[in-house]
Amino acid sequence: MSEPVRQAWLRSLTNGRAARALSRRRLLQGSGALTGAALLAACGIPASESGKDTEDEGGQQDLSAEEKVLNFSNWPLYIDVDDENPQVRPTLDAFRAETGIEVAYTEDINDNNEFFGKIRPQLAAGQDTGRDLIVVTDWMAGRLIRQGWANRLDPTNVPNAIANVEGRYRNAPHDPGRQYTYPWAGLATVIAYNRKATGGREITSVSELLDDPGLKGKVSLLTEMQDTIGMVLLDMGKDPGTFTDDDFDAAVARVQQAVDSGQLRRFTGNDYMDELNSGDIAACLAWAGDIVQLQYDNPDIAFTIPEQGYLFFTDDLLVPARARHQANAEALIDYYYRPEVAAELAAWVNYFCPVAGAQVMMERIDAELAQNTLIFPDQEMTERGYAFRPLQDAEETAYQEKFAKLIGA
Repeated sequence: MSEPVRQAWLRSLTNGRAARALSRRRLLQGSGALTGAALLAACGIPASESGKDTEDEGGQQDLSAEEKVLNFSNWPLYIDVDDENPQVRPTLDAFRAETGIEVAYTEDINDNNEFFGKIRPQLAAGQDTGRDLIVVTDWMAGRLIRQGWANRLDPTNVPNAIANVEGRYRNAPHDPGRQYTYPWAGLATVIAYNRKATGGREITSVSELLDDPGLKGKVSLLTEMQDTIGMVLLDMGKDPGTFTDDDFDAAVARVQQAVDSGQLRRFTGNDYMDELNSGDIAACLAWAGDIVQLQYDNPDIAFTIPEQGYLFFTDDLLVPARARHQANAEALIDYYYRPEVAAELAAWVNYFCPVAGAQVMMERIDAELAQNTLIFPDQEMTERGYAFRPLQDAEETAYQEKFAKLIGA
C-alpha cells in the first residue's frame, strides 16, 4: 500500500477504528477484567447460480457437509459475552448447540488495512485464508469484492437475512443487492457534547465545532479521514457520496482554519471518551456506540444529529474467496438475522442493529435500549444518514496524504 494509506491505518490501529473496537462496553465493565424464489424476486436479490452450494466462484470445494466447522474472524469485543465469564458467548454457543457447527471464533481484526495486509497474499495467490467468515468495514468489503476476493452468497441459505435485513441496508454502493455481504452492525458519526462543559448549551452543527468562540480549545475531531471530512462536507452542503476533489480540498481548508485559530484541542481516536466525560472536551465528533456507553454513567453526555446529517457506515459479514466452509458461514449469517438473536447481540454491542423485528425483541431484554435511536434509528434519523463514497486507490492515497498533513500525522 502507499505510504499515506499505511500511515492512515497505523493511526487507526493506535487510536482510531481499532482502538474503538477495544473500548466497547469499557465503562459498563467498570474495573472488572475483560475476562424461497418468490421472496428473492420480491426483495430484488438474484437467485443462486446452479452448483453454488458445492463450489465457490474460484472453484473451491465447499466441505461444509463433511466438516461441521467454521473459522470466524471478528473485531475485539464485538459479540455478546457473559458478564460473569467473558469467554462465554451466549449467542454463539446457542448456534453451536443448534447446528452442531463448531465455531473457531477469533478476535484478530484490529484494523481494516492491517487485516487486509494479513490475508492479501493468500487471496492474491488463490489460496484459502484459513477463514470462512470475516467482519470488515463496508469500504474494505467493497475492495475485496472488486478484486474478486469475496464469495457470492447463496441466497437459498440465508432466507432470514433476505427477509429481515432493514430497508436502509438492503442495497449498498459497495455491494448492490447484497450479493456478497450482510451487515453485522451499523455505525454513525455524530456530534457529542458535555452539558456541564457547554454551560447547558446544545451543540447542533459542525460549524459550531469549527467556529464557536465559546468552544475554543475544547473541541476534538477524529483521526479517521472519512469521518471528519465526511461530516465537514455535510456541513458545507456537499454529499459525501458524490463529492469532487475540489470539495475535498475545500473541506480540508475549512478544518485547517480551525487548527490555525486554536479552535481545536486535538484530533482523536476514541480516546476522546475520557476527556468528553470529564469536560476537558466540551464537544466533538464521536461514534454513536461510544456515546451510548458514556450515557450509562454520565447523564450530562448528549449527542446531536446535525440538520445536514451524519456519516453512516457498516461493518459487514463476508465470506472470503477460497473459503472451505461457505455453507456453514451462511448458516451463521442466517442465524444472526433472527430478530431474537439480533436483539441479544445489539443489547451488548450497542451499535445500529440491521435486523427488522429486533427492536420488538429488545423490549423483552431492555426497554430503554429498545427506544435508543443510536441502536434502533427512527425514520428521521435514518433519512439523515449519508455514506462516504468508495475511493479508487489513487484517490485514497492523495486524500490520506492531505489529511495526514492536516492533522499533523
